[in-house]
Amino acid sequence: MKFTRRDVIRTTAGAAVGALGSRLVGSPAFAQEGLKYKPEEGAKLRLLRWSPFVQGDEDQWLKNTKRFTEATGVEVRVDKESWEDIRPKAAVAANVGSGPDLMLVWFDDPHQYPDKLLDVTELGDYLGKKYGGWYDGPKQYATREGKFLGLPLATIGNAIVYRESWVKEAGFSEFPKDTAGFLELCKALKAKGHPAGFTHGHGVGDGNNYAHWLLWSHGGQMVDEKGKVTINSPETLKAIQYAQELYKTFIPGTESWLDVNNNRAFLAGEVSVIANGISVYNTAKVNKDKDPKLTEIAKDMRTTNLPIGPVGKSVELFQVTTAVIFNYTPYPNAAKAYLQFMFEDPQMPDWITSSAAYCCQTLKAFENNPVWKADPNNAAYAKASATLRPNGYAGPLGYASAATMADYVLVDMFAKAVTGQATPQEAMEEAEKRANRYYRV
Repeated sequence: MKFTRRDVIRTTAGAAVGALGSRLVGSPAFAQEGLKYKPEEGAKLRLLRWSPFVQGDEDQWLKNTKRFTEATGVEVRVDKESWEDIRPKAAVAANVGSGPDLMLVWFDDPHQYPDKLLDVTELGDYLGKKYGGWYDGPKQYATREGKFLGLPLATIGNAIVYRESWVKEAGFSEFPKDTAGFLELCKALKAKGHPAGFTHGHGVGDGNNYAHWLLWSHGGQMVDEKGKVTINSPETLKAIQYAQELYKTFIPGTESWLDVNNNRAFLAGEVSVIANGISVYNTAKVNKDKDPKLTEIAKDMRTTNLPIGPVGKSVELFQVTTAVIFNYTPYPNAAKAYLQFMFEDPQMPDWITSSAAYCCQTLKAFENNPVWKADPNNAAYAKASATLRPNGYAGPLGYASAATMADYVLVDMFAKAVTGQATPQEAMEEAEKRANRYYRV
C-alpha cells in the first residue's frame, strides 16, 4: 500500500462538519458595513498559503474567500506551496519587495522581517476584544514590541498517533504517560516487528516538534531568558542520549523524513507510533473505500499527548501559522478587510470545523467548536493553542529564534547524534556554534 502526497491532502472534514458550513454571511451590503476597512477601488489580492494536509481546510478557505469577493467585489487569488517552501518564499518576497500581498507563514517567521510587514495592530486588537482574546502562545508569534505583525491564524496540533492493537500486543494495556515507559513500549513494539517512526529530517512541523519535545522534556533549552545560548548543557546531553536509545526502535531512514513521510509510513502499516496532526487519521477514514486495509487501520488508531519527561510537565511545540500582509501591497485596506472577514464569525468557525481538528482556534471565543467532540481522537488536539510553548523558549522571540529554527539547528543536532555522525558532545558544540551566529548577545 503506497501513498502519495496527493492521497494525504485529499482528506475532508466529512459528515461531522456539515452543519456550520451551510451558514450564509448575508447580503453583500451587510458584509461591507461590518468591515472596518474600505477596499481600494479596483483592488485585487493574491494570497500564498501552505498546501493542506486536510482537504476540508482548503475547500472552506476558498468558500470563505468567495464570500468575501461576493460581498466586496475584491478578487482574491489563492495560491499554495509545500510547507517547506513557504518560509524561503516569504523571506524572498520580504527582501525583494514584491510577490503575494498576503502569506500564511510559520512560527516566528514574521520576526525575521518585521519592517517588511503591514502593521495590523488595530485589527488584531479589534478581533481580540470581540472574540474573547487571543491565546498567548500564538499571539507571541504574531506580535513584536506590542504591535501585531500579522494575525495568528491557527495552531496545528501535534500528538502521538498509535495502533492500539499493536500496543496491546507489545504487552501494554495503556499508552505510557512518561518518557521512560514510552521508551520501553517502543522497544517492545520493535521486538514485535512494529517499529516506531519520528522525524529527524527537515520537516517544518514534525521535525521541529519532535526535536523540541526531546530537548524540553529533559529540561534543556536553546537559550536562557536573556537570549544567551545554553544548548551545551547536562540536560541537553540527557535528551540526546534518550533520543539515541529511542532511535534504535525506529524504522530506518527517519533522518531524511519530511512532514509527509511519517503519514505515509503509518498508513502503509510500516510503523506503529508517530507524532502527527490529526490529518493522518482523517486520511485513513476518507480513503478507506480506496483500500480496505485503511478501514482496519482507522478503527485501530488512537491519539494521545506526548509523554512527560524528567522535567515533570507537558512541554510541546506546535506549529503556528500567521497571516501577514507585506507592506509593498498596493491594496492595504483590501488586504486588511480580507483578513477581518476571514477571522469573523461565521467564516472562522466554519473553517475550523471543516479543518476536522487539524487547525486549532487562536481566538478563545471559538474554543467550543463542535469539531473537538465529534470524534474521541480529536480531543488530543483541542488545546494546542492554549498549551504550546514558543520555539524561542526561554528567550524572546525575534530574528535569532526565527533564524535558528529556519536553519534547523536543533533538528540537526539530534539527527547527527542519533545517526552516529557526531558524538553527543560534538553535536551539542556544533549546535552551540550555529546558534551563536544568530544570537549575538
